[in-house]
Amino acid sequence: MFIDYDTFCQRADTLLQRIAGQCRVAGREPAEITLLPVTKTHPPAAAEYAARYGLAAVGENRVQEAAAKRAQTTTSLRWELIGHLQSNKARLAATHFERIQSVDSEKLIAALDRAAGELGRKLPVLLQINAGKDPAKFGAEPAAAPRLLELALARPHLQVDGLMTIAPLSADPTLARRTFANLRSIRNGLAARFGVPLRELSMGMSGDLDAAIAEGSTLVRIGTALFGPRA
Repeated sequence: MFIDYDTFCQRADTLLQRIAGQCRVAGREPAEITLLPVTKTHPPAAAEYAARYGLAAVGENRVQEAAAKRAQTTTSLRWELIGHLQSNKARLAATHFERIQSVDSEKLIAALDRAAGELGRKLPVLLQINAGKDPAKFGAEPAAAPRLLELALARPHLQVDGLMTIAPLSADPTLARRTFANLRSIRNGLAARFGVPLRELSMGMSGDLDAAIAEGSTLVRIGTALFGPRA
């Protein structure tokens, strides 16, 4: 049985307090962090809860699941794709999402730019970098990041907002922090080299958001801590 709205509010309040506490420790302002509820595998009510609470966007992993859910909601939420995207689904993704966080290949950059152009829009994206060098994770290799950014910046229908990563699953809590520090370092180098801000650093989930905030995350992707375990 899915949680009720009051339970969601209690969890969201607790989570925002946790984020504020970590910001104090890190010498940051809570306003610098966006909370992105991850509604994958949960019913459309999860997105409705987020909107009612006052959150601006939700994250989904699968294009078709999000498209179906979105059709069942009446909210003005922005929808962001955080899961791996195959280039043959670029048109569908560009149709149903306000931002794609998982752009990790030259082929996908070309497909999304073409799709956004056909839809007459400029599509915000994040480049997904495998900053933890985890073979089990998607994302471009760090060494490929400059080429990927150069190609994306040259596309007329894409807007590169920043970078995204997923930390490796590990019993070692320092591994996530090293991964996030690496992404921040990659971002700083790219921003200086290409003269673009790349403001967004999407990193941190329910289990590692403390480390992410300490290393400069601007967006944390939270599912379990808000909605409970996935079905």
